[in-house]
Amino acid sequence: MKLKSKLMTAVAGAAFAVSAGAATAQEITVGYFLEWPMPFQYAKEMGTYDEEMGVKVNWRAFDTGTAMSAAMASGDVHLSVSQGVPPFVVAASAGQDIQVLDVAVSYAENDNCVVAEALEIDKTNAGELAGKKVAVPLGTAAHYGFLKQMSHFGVDIASMDVVNMAPPEGAAAIAQGAIDMFCGWGGSLRRAKEHGNVLLTGAEKEALGILVFDVTSAPAGFVAENPDLVAKFLKVTADANAMWNDGSNRDKMLPVLAKDSGMDLDATASTIDTFVFPSVEEQLTAKWLGGGAQEFMKGVAEVFVESGSIDSALATYEDSVNTGPLASANGM
Repeated sequence: MKLKSKLMTAVAGAAFAVSAGAATAQEITVGYFLEWPMPFQYAKEMGTYDEEMGVKVNWRAFDTGTAMSAAMASGDVHLSVSQGVPPFVVAASAGQDIQVLDVAVSYAENDNCVVAEALEIDKTNAGELAGKKVAVPLGTAAHYGFLKQMSHFGVDIASMDVVNMAPPEGAAAIAQGAIDMFCGWGGSLRRAKEHGNVLLTGAEKEALGILVFDVTSAPAGFVAENPDLVAKFLKVTADANAMWNDGSNRDKMLPVLAKDSGMDLDATASTIDTFVFPSVEEQLTAKWLGGGAQEFMKGVAEVFVESGSIDSALATYEDSVNTGPLASANGM
């Protein structure tokens, strides 16, 4: 199956499914990732969201951001924490009416591609990846990074055997020697690196314009119908980030994050220490939601169009970002 048809299959139905409207007055459902420790999970486990929002918050774990898009399109999920920008862009470009609400995390060092050690391929001879088999979760940040890195190294994607795999399956595949290269994030990336090496460091990727950050996203209809509820959610998240960024709460929060992420303490610490959680004030600047994120999304879409992964990009992604609830949260 060609790369484009694989990607369209991965998001099939998401663009034209019924948008998630208002939740019941008593509860909402929020998507998140396991093995992806973030400060919001402390508030999650302490019951802070339920208390501050006045509703019951149900939490649903996902493997990929594309699955989050589909769940939001069907109405099963009302908010998604830490959805990658590329899967958001894929859904928005296909016509799904979803919005970016905040910058959840920046993590250039925690999303990458790993080449099997037996191949002895690094950035000096990356051209040898032509014809190799690679596991990539299509339509995700890892997919975007993969496309940009292969373009940088002059490797023709059409010559490769690209297999759509969620990171946990990809990590298992490289450990078994079933693939030549893994692309993914979090705990899966950490496990994959036990069996190979990255081509570029986070800093080297950023120098090439490969930014890696996630967002909190939601169906536009849900946000429009529940602006105060959404603002309260973002406020609790921002408070948890500030609590973590303070540094003095690390020992109290880390065990809770580890348990909720399904990881041990050392793995949790090594993962979250590669993350940056911008303050609300930072998020509202031109670097992020004041223009930078919108421009970056346009660039991501154009890369996907050029690679044949999606049919077309939107003329602009300005309407894909809604800073209203975050600005309201900042005033709470």
